[in-house]
Amino acid sequence: MWKFAQSLRTCVCLLGLVFCAVAQAGVLSRENMVQAFAAPLVVGEKERDLPVWPIYAQDLTSTNVIAYAFESIDFAAIPGFSGTPFNLLVALDKDGKFMDVRVLSQHEPVFLDGLGPQPLFKFVEQYKNLSLKQSIKIGLGQNSAAKANSANVYIDGVAKATASVRILNQSLLAASLKVARAKLGYSTGTDPDLIARIRPNVFEPLDWNGLQKAGLVTRKVFKNSEVDAAFKGTAVEGLDEEARRAPDAHFVELYFAHLNVPSAGRNLLPPQTWDYLQKRLDPGDHALLVIAKGRYGIVSEDFQRGTVPDRLTLNQNKLPLEMRDLDLDTQLVLPMELKDAQWRVFRVISPAGLDPSQPLNFELLVSRAKGQFMPEVVNKSLGFSAELPDRYFEAASSDSKSWGLSWTSRWWELLVLVSGLAVLAWALAKPKWLTRSQARLNRFRTGYLLFTLFFIGWYAQGQLSIVNFTAVIQALIAKRSLSFFLYDPMTVLLWLFVAVTFFLWGRGTFCGWLCPFGALQELTAKLTQRLGVKQLRVPSNVDKQLKRVKYGVLAVILLSACISVTWTDRLVEVEPFKTSITLNFVRAWPFVIWAVATVLLSSFFYKGYCRYLCPLGAGMGLLGRLRRFDWIERRTECGQPCQRCRSDCAYQAIEKSGKVDYEECFQCMDCVVIYESDALCVPLLNNVRKAATVIPIIQAGGTQ
Repeated sequence: MWKFAQSLRTCVCLLGLVFCAVAQAGVLSRENMVQAFAAPLVVGEKERDLPVWPIYAQDLTSTNVIAYAFESIDFAAIPGFSGTPFNLLVALDKDGKFMDVRVLSQHEPVFLDGLGPQPLFKFVEQYKNLSLKQSIKIGLGQNSAAKANSANVYIDGVAKATASVRILNQSLLAASLKVARAKLGYSTGTDPDLIARIRPNVFEPLDWNGLQKAGLVTRKVFKNSEVDAAFKGTAVEGLDEEARRAPDAHFVELYFAHLNVPSAGRNLLPPQTWDYLQKRLDPGDHALLVIAKGRYGIVSEDFQRGTVPDRLTLNQNKLPLEMRDLDLDTQLVLPMELKDAQWRVFRVISPAGLDPSQPLNFELLVSRAKGQFMPEVVNKSLGFSAELPDRYFEAASSDSKSWGLSWTSRWWELLVLVSGLAVLAWALAKPKWLTRSQARLNRFRTGYLLFTLFFIGWYAQGQLSIVNFTAVIQALIAKRSLSFFLYDPMTVLLWLFVAVTFFLWGRGTFCGWLCPFGALQELTAKLTQRLGVKQLRVPSNVDKQLKRVKYGVLAVILLSACISVTWTDRLVEVEPFKTSITLNFVRAWPFVIWAVATVLLSSFFYKGYCRYLCPLGAGMGLLGRLRRFDWIERRTECGQPCQRCRSDCAYQAIEKSGKVDYEECFQCMDCVVIYESDALCVPLLNNVRKAATVIPIIQAGGTQ
């Protein structure tokens, strides 16, 4: 079998090279685009340097570009959960709004024959008329009131497909931002996924003067004369009498501080406000303090707290960044001369892509009006910049992807999973405690299988799958990153734990304890046995041949992953996991019949699907060869002559010689109970009987 695995790996590599040679990105022709954007719109020629189509609209006198259309796979080929990227048709207008978003192709298992494509199409429709300048987030159970009062724009996610829609969202935004930078004058800086991060552990106690010397507080003064000069040549020139009287006096004195930096925030805010601020900010958000002293404020008297400032704007690398008032109700730690100054704390949300390593460019809007009725209003902007010293931020790194939200938003689920895995590892590391009696093992095993089925499977959607194997192959063949797995933290943690158990116990830890579908089969079998259904035992020679079938199924699926994505999508349906665990049997009837049949099969042939058909189980069996030691103890009598464990093994994973076949062992521990029991293990039972039948010889004098 090991030689077979090596040969299979060689075939995968060779076929991968062929596949890479013919792989292509964008698929649409100009004719396709004309059909997608029909009259009165006009589709221009695809640009030579950038794979975008200009979309024109004709008015009475001219034809103007109103949008750019493109395929997401040309700019952000981020692999989906199947290992193959989404391809979206996107039309982005001149203001950065999504004029249209359509799904061209996708290979997500849950949207193929599971939920079907309609929920995906409905999800994508929500992007229309949203803007790249907005913070678009996928809803995580917020009610309507919470969404309405939020600085974010929430779109509804898709139940059972959380990881897939997050990857689509990342693909859409990453591709659109690249087009926006090239065609719409957006940021000309680095990729928004590659931005610096504030160092959270750099802190030093500083007073106000110390903060200024450290570069954590930036000061900018605008004199009356400077502001008056800005309006020179306009209709409102010379209207500021105070500026004429005191040209060198301060019109406004501005101070800026980046409160995310602990050395700034903890020195300027009371401790309780600092703690509150940490709870208010999502990962990647920024809190910016702006103070104004003088004749002019940073917000008007009509300003509504909690909204976007009406006088102050922020941009970075030519890209406007939205700020929103945090409405903090606190007292700042300021010097006496600033106690009466106006100040506000603004939040810039993570998706805006603020880079703390780059200068922040602020503009303060100043308005003057002339006339009583229908006055003529003239606006001028006063610009100032602030830059954070290097020591307070970490350089850009490629790990700042949007998958982080998938982890932080599910922190309690991950905590429960880690706790459950720790309990399992502890129990399996102490087999004598666990197998002290059959009753104890049965209680623990049944309880853990219920946890696996209901929490890991049906609730947290942590069912590992052969799709994980095919996704890796397809991503490697296409030379794509495997980071798409990070959008599903449950899968990542389970695979990390299972990878360790390959070295300790082999494949049985996952297949016997952590597979939700396996748990469903075993619990169903326990129930039907109580109802009087008897298990059938397959003859040993037939059982041995049937167990080879799953390796053939695995080989066919892995080879198809190298050749055809479409065929792979079809072949992986041999797994009933998606139907029974992901979709709770709510699916087209052929899939439901197959899933129900495989579950009921276990009522007659113990975990028949797992033992004979499961391609994931075959893969686990091959990887289980990494096991470093035989953890199930054996006696010399095992197999010759004792066959007790072999006859009781429901998986038929013990050979006539007494040797355990770890590739087929599901770690049920029943044989360990027998091995440790004086009442069940035949060799131990014989020893007890022999000891009981020994007749002591009494010597004269009463001694033996």
